Amino acid sequence: MAEFHFDEITKVIGIDDKRYEKVSRIEAQSEDEDVYLELDVHRQLYSMLQGEKYRMVISHTLNSDGSAVTGYISEGKQKSLADKFEYVMHGLLYKMSEDKEKQNDGSNTVKVVVYISFGGLQLMLKGDPLKMYKFRLDQRLFLLLRKI
Repeated sequence: MAEFHFDEITKVIGIDDKRYEKVSRIEAQSEDEDVYLELDVHRQLYSMLQGEKYRMVISHTLNSDGSAVTGYISEGKQKSLADKFEYVMHGLLYKMSEDKEKQNDGSNTVKVVVYISFGGLQLMLKGDPLKMYKFRLDQRLFLLLRKI
């Protein structure tokens, strides 16, 4: 079984369709509101609507057994995680940083911020360090989405 870097139910809280002609910038939060993300999605291929919930998985592989992807995967030859999702992208984690957020009580909390590029479409994922510990710079990752 494949181990995921990220596996959360997210709710779309905002959509910006005006920035690019065919791309929507999606703002979403995990159900527990512990993770915030901004994701660029090609809206002609996959439309997302405000208020809808999606399962988002980020994985190092599409192979169900967790083995590495070693080359081109032809359709129908092998079971794949992509078979269970509606939208799949492959990209590179190119930047990680920390963000300190001030709380109402005056204390600070630290969030880890991950940036992944999917051939020009971007993902910014900000969350608790305990949820982000599997991410490493220069990883090749798959993002998988399915409407709930």
